[in-house]
Amino acid sequence: MIKRDLAEKILDSAQDWPAVTVTGPRQSGKTTICKALFRGHPYENLEAPDTRAFANEDPRAFLEQLPKGAILDEVQRVPKILSYIQELIDESSLPGRWILTGSHNLAILHSISQSLAGRTAVHYLLPLSHNETVRFSNFPTSLDRVMFAGSYPRVFDRNLDPSDWYRSYVATYIERDVRSLVGVSDLATFQRFVALCASRTSQLLNYSSLAGDCGISQPTAKAWVGILETQFLVFRLPAFHSNMRKRVVKMPKLHFYDTGLVCWLLGIRSPEHLRAHPLRGPIFETWVVSEIAKHRSNNAIPLELYFYRDRNGAETDLVLQDSDGITLIEAKSAQTPSTSLFDSSNRVRRQFTRIGRRCTSIVVYGGNQFQRRQQGYLVPWGKLRDHDWCNPFPRRDQ
Repeated sequence: MIKRDLAEKILDSAQDWPAVTVTGPRQSGKTTICKALFRGHPYENLEAPDTRAFANEDPRAFLEQLPKGAILDEVQRVPKILSYIQELIDESSLPGRWILTGSHNLAILHSISQSLAGRTAVHYLLPLSHNETVRFSNFPTSLDRVMFAGSYPRVFDRNLDPSDWYRSYVATYIERDVRSLVGVSDLATFQRFVALCASRTSQLLNYSSLAGDCGISQPTAKAWVGILETQFLVFRLPAFHSNMRKRVVKMPKLHFYDTGLVCWLLGIRSPEHLRAHPLRGPIFETWVVSEIAKHRSNNAIPLELYFYRDRNGAETDLVLQDSDGITLIEAKSAQTPSTSLFDSSNRVRRQFTRIGRRCTSIVVYGGNQFQRRQQGYLVPWGKLRDHDWCNPFPRRDQ
C-alpha cells in the first residue's frame, strides 16, 4: 500500500492527543493506514458480530483486555464504548493510546462530541487524491481514465476493473449501510435516487426537482441527500455570500467525492464512453472540486470551499477566500488553451473588484500546458496535484 498524504498529520496528532479518530467513507483506507502507522497497537474490529457483542454487553471487560490501548475499527457500531474510553483517558492521558475509526460521519461525530470532546483529534481520510493515485505502478495517465477509474485504493492496489469494483461497492456498502441508517423500504427507488444525484453532480441542488423526478417527497429527498453525506459519498458546496448577497444564488451545489462512482451510477462503462458523454464537463468539474477538497482535508485544513453565481449569470465553479483576497477557480475540460476559458471568471472578478476585493483567476483545464496570462493562470489537469490549494497562488492586484 502507498503512503497516504494524511499519514503525517495523524502521527502528529498521536504525539499530542490521547485518542485519534480517523473517519471517512468505507474502503477509503482507514484500517490500512491505522494498522501501518500504529503497528504496536492491538486491533479490534467492531464490525465483527462476536467482537461487537462483547464490547456492547460488557464494555469494561472488553477494554480491560486492552490496557495499553488499541485500534478500534468502526467504533460507531458500539457508541457507548466511547464513554468508557473517556474514563480511561481521564485516568491516564498518555498520547496516542486510542486510535478510532468510523465510516458514518454524523454518527461518529455525534458520539465523539458527547463523550470525547477535547480528548481526540479528528481526521478525515477521503478517497485517494491524484497526488496519491500516481504512486501506484499502474496509475492511469489520461484524464478520462483518471476520472473513470475513480479514487478508491483497492481498485489500484489490486488492479481491478473499476466497473466491477463499483458494482460490488454499491451493493455491499451503500445499500447495506442505508438499511442500517434508516428504514428505506423501497430500495429500488433509493437506487434511482442515487443515480439521479450522479446525473446532477456539479449542479445546483434543487430538492423539489430531484424529488419530482424520483417520485418521492421533498423532505425525503433532503433526508436521503443527508444519508449520502454521512457516508462521505457526496458533499454540498455552499454559495459564496458577500455584501452582494441580494443578487447571488443561495442554493448549494451537489458534488461527489469520487468520479469513478459517478461514472458507474451513470452507466459509463469505459473511458471511451466517458470521453463522448454529455456530462463529461460536469464530471470534470466535480473531479477538480473534489481534488481540492481532498488536498485541504489531507492537510487538516477546513474545506471552506464555495461557488459563486448571481442572478445576472456571472458564475465561477469554486471560490477560495483568505486574508489576502479571493481565488476564483474554473474547471474546463477543453484541451486547447484559450483566453475564452477565462470569460466566466472575468465576469465574477469584475463584480468583486468593484467592491474593492482582490482576486486571482485560475482555470484548471483538460490540456497539458501551464500558462500565466493577463487574465490569470491556466493549470493543466495533470498539474493540479502540484499546487498548494491551502495557499493557491501569489496574489496580484486586479
